[in-house]
Amino acid sequence: MQDIDKEPAAITEAAAIDAPTAEPVVAPETMPSLEEMLKAAELKAEEHHDAWLRAKAEGENIRRRAQEDIAKAGKFAAEKFAGEMLAVKDSLEAALASPNQDAEALKGGVELTLKQLIAAFERSNVTEINPLEDKFDPHKHQAISQLEADGEPNRVINVLQKGYALHERILRPALVIVAKAKVSDGGTPAA
Repeated sequence: MQDIDKEPAAITEAAAIDAPTAEPVVAPETMPSLEEMLKAAELKAEEHHDAWLRAKAEGENIRRRAQEDIAKAGKFAAEKFAGEMLAVKDSLEAALASPNQDAEALKGGVELTLKQLIAAFERSNVTEINPLEDKFDPHKHQAISQLEADGEPNRVINVLQKGYALHERILRPALVIVAKAKVSDGGTPAA
């Protein structure tokens, strides 16, 4: 029985000899000290704070530039239209500066100046409102009076002054006279 006991020990020794040598066990890394952890956290917080300050400054710059752009847009919004009006003004001044003009020449000059003005309005999206025979629209028209008239009531029968709109916004409503139904002898509107 003793031989049996020795045999396993011999196998174990033989296995240990044949087995490759194991690397020495390395001690696990030591946990950083509290001071090191605090220092790392402070550095990270400082980085985040710096990034936040930069983002805040960039946001302020964007806001300031946007306000400047809005101020410039308001200040110079009419610049294009004003440039268009210079040619019209020049034409009117030239007509007035010409001595010895006959009525036909003056009329021709005024017509050309009106064409310049109409072209400037078109380029600046100023549209004319001339609603003769249209249905009355209180958003675009200002009724001065009502007159009995044949035909459909509540339609424009006379335009006293044209209106104008800029990009669908009313600059000036058209001054109009609106039709109302004729009243029959009995005091009721005729049908």
